[in-house]
Amino acid sequence: MRRLLALLWLPPLLTGTLTACGDAEETRSAMTVRVLVRDINIRPEGVECAGTGPYTHFHNRAPFQVIDAAGRTLAEGSLSSGTSVATFAEDLEVARVPTYCEFAVPVNLVARDTYRLVVDGHPPIDLTPNSSEGPALVAVVPS
Repeated sequence: MRRLLALLWLPPLLTGTLTACGDAEETRSAMTVRVLVRDINIRPEGVECAGTGPYTHFHNRAPFQVIDAAGRTLAEGSLSSGTSVATFAEDLEVARVPTYCEFAVPVNLVARDTYRLVVDGHPPIDLTPNSSEGPALVAVVPS
């Protein structure tokens, strides 16, 4: 009788163990994806902006995905509004200066060796780790 009970309980125990191993979630880390679009517009610093010219797909609500080297989606969402940042560090003493448009979106990602950003179906952009302003993945477009 003990053998019969053992045989009846063994398959469910093994199945439960295998399922638990397969459901293990990878640890995610909070970071920011920062993209600097070099559109070189003349505008005030700190105002909302969007990409211009060949970069019009960088805008508020544009869909994005962060993918790994194999093309698996690690995070997705919509871009927030860009913010204009000065192209030059020096003070030009004028209200409107040459700027780039910077997009920053928070994400939670699993650790990978390679990250890429896809914006609105356009070709992927390589992201580089940078911790100068907290944990982030950064890109400059065009690179």
